[in-house]
This record gives sequence, structure tokens and C-alpha cells, in this order.
Amino acid sequence: MGDTEVLVVGAGPVGLTAAVELRRRGVGCRIVDRLGEPQPYAKAVGVQPRTLEVWDAMGLVRDALDAAVPLYGQLGYVNGEPQPRVDLRLPPDVPYGFAALPQYTTEALLTAHLEAYGGHVERGTELVGLEQDADAVRARLRTPGGTETVQARYVVGCDGAHSRTRKALGLAFEGDAFPEEYMLADVAVDWDLPSGYTVRSAHQDAGGATDDLLVCVPLPGRGRYRMSMLVPPELSSPAPDPEAAHGLEAGRAPELRHVQAVLDRLAPRPTTARDLRWSSVFRISHRLAESYAAGRVFLAGDAAHIHPPTGAQGMNTGIQDAYNLAWKLALATQGVAADGLLDSYHAERHPVGEEVVARTVRHAREGLDLQVMREAQLLVRYRDSPLVTADPGPGAPEPRPGDRAPDCRGLTGDIAAYPVRLFDLLRSSHHTLLLYADAAAVPEELRACATAARAGAHGRLNVFAVLAPGAPGDGIGVPRVNDRDGSFSRTYAARAPEAILVRPDAHISARFPHPTPLPLTHHLTTTFT
Repeated sequence: MGDTEVLVVGAGPVGLTAAVELRRRGVGCRIVDRLGEPQPYAKAVGVQPRTLEVWDAMGLVRDALDAAVPLYGQLGYVNGEPQPRVDLRLPPDVPYGFAALPQYTTEALLTAHLEAYGGHVERGTELVGLEQDADAVRARLRTPGGTETVQARYVVGCDGAHSRTRKALGLAFEGDAFPEEYMLADVAVDWDLPSGYTVRSAHQDAGGATDDLLVCVPLPGRGRYRMSMLVPPELSSPAPDPEAAHGLEAGRAPELRHVQAVLDRLAPRPTTARDLRWSSVFRISHRLAESYAAGRVFLAGDAAHIHPPTGAQGMNTGIQDAYNLAWKLALATQGVAADGLLDSYHAERHPVGEEVVARTVRHAREGLDLQVMREAQLLVRYRDSPLVTADPGPGAPEPRPGDRAPDCRGLTGDIAAYPVRLFDLLRSSHHTLLLYADAAAVPEELRACATAARAGAHGRLNVFAVLAPGAPGDGIGVPRVNDRDGSFSRTYAARAPEAILVRPDAHISARFPHPTPLPLTHHLTTTFT
């Protein structure tokens, strides 16, 4: 295969996301994985609404929705007594709900998507060392055919909690391990509980401490769940090296009888487990890499942060790591990235990882305090990023620069009779400039802004006019949609004329009331040369 622009190490959901996004932007990319075959495990199951938005932009969401099952909420039981039901309700402007999808299906969908862009996973290929200088990274790989040295402009380590990439960089991975051991099992049951709900059943001692636990997450298939529970004494073993105490452990596979014993104690309905597809013992740690980047090498996913699975945050956070990084790497390899653009990856994503680790550890120890929008990862924002305009202060319209760009569904075209989603306009590998205009707009001024912004972004910018009723559409010289029912102006608290710049990862980069070319082009220098 030879040298490459970007080498991605690890072909789980995070590495595959990075590779797809790089290939989608025309970047030469190799992706390697030490395993000879994909793992058949439903490790990560929960898919957050924000991840579905990302897959929408990537062109993957239709296949994912067809393969997934909905998650409506959680049914809780303590010492056999029902607890208040938790329903996962989201605002109507959020286009997707919560879903459950086994990790092996997620990986299969992403792999097929990668292959559609001409890429493939090099299996049985392991990173054994790397060194770098100011111009390149040289990675040593152990392959089925022998040892190979690959030169890449950048390396992305998506190789999990025991990351060889992170260890080769010598980055600290501070944190701790939970003492408990758990077991996972993919089984079917015949109870009559409503479908689409996670089931959490716990036993608490007289002091209120949980001493027995069963968590069941729905999977595709009638009555199928991925169940997790405490390990029985006969499967228990001494804790390994604390830094290695995270993830599935080899050699001790629980049997159906072990699962049934827990169901007999904790299931809210009498039931029989059957059709065991796979099982494993696992441990949990919480750790955060001191840095997500060192020179030309970057970390994403479990290589950068590990934590309890509470709230299904791990895989989803890692996918967003890769989604944040890939468009920046693409601009860097194409020679149009501003100095410091790649530094913004750590600046934006490390605080997110820190917050997720702290929150999931707190929930694991104190119980789930569900804030649906946060758990859905719809509140992740980069207001302190060097890539966004300064915080405009109290009273400024929301969403603000750094926030996720919300969807709105009431836009219409001049020809097509059906409504257009804003996300339809944002589904691009480039930045998007939205020019909001009303009846008082001066088309020539907005046209000048569009022309200057395209030049400042080296052509890597899409521009759309969003027209309030009565706004002149002719003369701006860009594609346009009509905000006839005011959904855009309400969602964005927009006041015409205004320019809103949205990044490729659908976060707002800047807002400009009464826009003129100079502030727009000046802001773009934070991203483009």
C-alpha cells in the first residue's frame, strides 16, 4: 500500500468514522486494525440523536435507521418495586430520537460506507512503533506479510483503551479503575415488558447501597437484549494491572446458567433466557489522556478517554472526536489550513471528554440523573474555541458561535413543492454560509459577502440565501430557500440582514449582523490560510 497522507490506527466505529470522513474529502488514507476479523460483540449499543445527525451528514443514516431499534426510555426497579418510568423526550426540532444498534452492525455499516469511497480496512496489521519530526510520522506496522514502515503526514490513534499509539507518544492516561467485575451477554427473553425500553433492576441493602444489578438494553430481534450484571464468584478473578482494567477480558465466558441466575433474582417478570449469542466478562475504568495530540499524531475515542458505560456516551463521544478532527486534517493535507487549526482539536474535544468522564463516573456512583438533551449529546458546544468569534455576551441571540447548528423544517424552494430541511443544506464536506434577508435587503451587498467568503475559504464554502417573506431573491447570486413560516428566524433568533457561518461538523462558527465582506474574510483566517 505504501505511504499515505493519514494513517488511522484502529477500525472500530471511531477509526472507521475518521477514515470515511477523510476519504469523503478526497484525502489519501490507510486504516489498519490488529484483529484479523471484526469482533462479533454488541459492546456499544446506544446511539445518540447527535450521532444520527452526524450519520445524516455522512450519508449513512438511512441504513442505520433501517438496522436499529428505537429507545424510548428506561424502566427501573429497586428490590422488585417499580420506579418512575423515564421517557426520552426531545424538542420537536431535533430530527432523530435515541436508537439501539449493536456495535458489530455499526462497524459493518461504516465499513461498507468506507468501501464505497474506495477504502478498506487492512486487517491483522498492528502498530508496533512510531517516530515523528516536523514533516512526517514514520509508523512501524506488523502485517501478515512482515514488518512495514509507513510514512504519513498525520496519524490518528483510534486503537482503544490500551492504545499503542498513546503509549508510543508517552502521554499520561490518568484515572482509576472500578473494583467491580461485570459480565455481558446477548440473549433473548420471553417477558411481556414494553419494547424499546432499557430495563434496570437493582437490589439495595439496608443502607441503600446497590449490591446486585441487572441492566438490559434492547437489541434488534424479538425479545433480544444486551444484558450486563455483576460477575458471580466462580467467574471472578484478581484485578489486572489497573491501567489495563477496562474492556472485555478473554478466557472467561459466562454461560446461559449464569445469566439465568441473575434473571431469577432480579428480573421484573419471571422469564427464561435463551439463544445466547455471545458473552464476556469486563471491567470498567475512568481515564483521560493528558493531551489529544502530540505533534502530527492525534488520539480519538477510547484511546483518549474511557469511562463507565452509563448513558451510552463512549462510542458516541468518540465518533464526534473523529468527526471534529477529520475535516481539519483534510484542510491541513490540502494546504489551506490556517496555522493553529489542528490545535483546535484538543482545545475543543478535550473539555468534552473531561466532562463526559466526570459525568458518567458520577452517575455510576450516585445513580443516573438524566438530562435528556445532555445525554443525547445535543448540548456539546465549543464557545471557547479559537475557531469561533468571541462570546457576544448576555442577551445575544442563541444559538451562539460554537453551538450545534439546529435543524429547521419549514423551508421551501421556488420550484419543488415539498419542504426542505436546513440539514439538507448543511450536508456537505465544506463550510456553509447562510445569508438571511428580508424585504429591506440590498442584494448587491449580500452578493459581495458571498463572493468574499468563497474567496476566503478557497472555494470550500457553500452559500445559501434564506429569504423572509418579501425578500428580494434576485441579485444575490446564490441558491435560495424561503422561510415562509418563519421556522428559520424562530430557531436561530435571526434578524435580517444576518450572515451565519456553519462549520462542516454543523457547529456555528460565527454570526454577523449587517454583514460586510471584511469581517467575514477576517474570521475565515482562523480556519483557512
